[in-house]
Amino acid sequence: MKSDGRADAKNFVIDYLSENNAALAALSDAIFSYGELGMQETESAATLVGNLRLHGFDVDTGISGMPTAFLATYGSGQPVIAIHSEYDANPGNSQRAGVAHREEIVPGAPGHCEGHNVNAAVMTAAAIACKYAMQRHHLSGTLKVFGAPGEEQLISRPFFVRDGFFDDVDVALHSHIHWEFQTEFGLVQTSVVSAEFVFHGESAHAAMAPWNGRDALDAVVLMDSGMAQFREHMQPGTTAHRVITDGGAQPNVIPARAAIWWYFRSAEAEGARRLYEQACKVAEGAALMTNCRLEVVMRAAVWPVRCNQLLAETIQRNIERIGMPKWTDAEHTFARAVQEAAGKKAIGLPREVRPLQHMTRPIAASNDCGDISWKVPMARVNFPANLPNIMFHEWAAGAALATSIAHRGGLAGAMALAGTVVDLLCEPGLVDSVKRSFAMEIGEVRYRPLIDSDLRPPVDLNRALMDKYREAMKPYYRPPQVGFAVPKGVPP
Repeated sequence: MKSDGRADAKNFVIDYLSENNAALAALSDAIFSYGELGMQETESAATLVGNLRLHGFDVDTGISGMPTAFLATYGSGQPVIAIHSEYDANPGNSQRAGVAHREEIVPGAPGHCEGHNVNAAVMTAAAIACKYAMQRHHLSGTLKVFGAPGEEQLISRPFFVRDGFFDDVDVALHSHIHWEFQTEFGLVQTSVVSAEFVFHGESAHAAMAPWNGRDALDAVVLMDSGMAQFREHMQPGTTAHRVITDGGAQPNVIPARAAIWWYFRSAEAEGARRLYEQACKVAEGAALMTNCRLEVVMRAAVWPVRCNQLLAETIQRNIERIGMPKWTDAEHTFARAVQEAAGKKAIGLPREVRPLQHMTRPIAASNDCGDISWKVPMARVNFPANLPNIMFHEWAAGAALATSIAHRGGLAGAMALAGTVVDLLCEPGLVDSVKRSFAMEIGEVRYRPLIDSDLRPPVDLNRALMDKYREAMKPYYRPPQVGFAVPKGVPP
């Protein structure tokens, strides 16, 4: 396509998103109000799927055996461009938006405290804008939109890759909330194996006849101690952290069952795998010492996230074209109030777009899109819809997520994402160059899933917790009251 044709298509998606900013905000706020935990995002997924179907996407739900996962497709032929994002919340972080202090919506309930509600709205809005651009400007190619449940537990996208959903994808793009407007290339996030170690013993009266029991909790404690001793011998950059998920019912009954859930992280997939294998040996030793039976349940396993340089440079050009949102004085004041309440330096909101970053060492956190990033070239649009100096997964990270800050930042992110898709659709040579550079970047590394070939997704994960709170949360649901428009002269 001629450069002026690309400019026209890019102007179209920018204008479309500007005109439909209210719909983007309404969708984001709706998912915020649902506050659904991973694998139980029924309302969130249904709302996203409904929007995509209404605007002409063919949608398959329940992919890879996950009821709240979906794949929406529009178009045909090459290039095949995938965009993907998540929409799950976190436990115990119900927070009223627009309030600069801790104020739960429903006490103890789950809530969004990272911004996955905005992630999903950005992905969906950008996809709809690109679909109409493809129609109006006769752009050939296939757009695939992946709804990825359970990111906080690192679940869905390794299954998508293992099950072949990315076999025909040329390029993938991820949208994720940030406090900066930026992108990066290189190693971005760590690999992780998530596994629960369940010990089975035999109960007995802890005072009257403890010799008749085999204490599963002792096995958990011994495994924990063994891993603590092993930390001295762990490679730099590897970490391990855990919670005890079952420690027994009461002190006078020796637990017949106890369990501990571990995350094993490394900058390399093989490093995470080796750490997991060592933990299995430690657990086996704990089981032998306590005469218990060991059951290891892999919950998830993801590769480190890496981003392609040429694709990141393309995103960066779109980010710089759009620029940082022009925050109001009221938005700066609110941001500073939340930062102060959280005990952080009150600096307000960012004023400039951040330059492209080359990441040589990954941050400590992980994301389950890592598997995609080693299967096909991938890069990420980080958009400024949350607050600087506020770390995710705490109440303060939820305070701005259904406010004008999230709406402005989300709109900027959708524009950058849609603009990058247009670049890839309009310039087949760019896609070819990205794919060649990807092959050079990964070198001799060959992707193979860390998850077991027969592992099934944990579809019941978080069900009990959502069942506990959902009815109390329903009065606060805010389904979208504004929808995305069909452009004049373009069929839905």
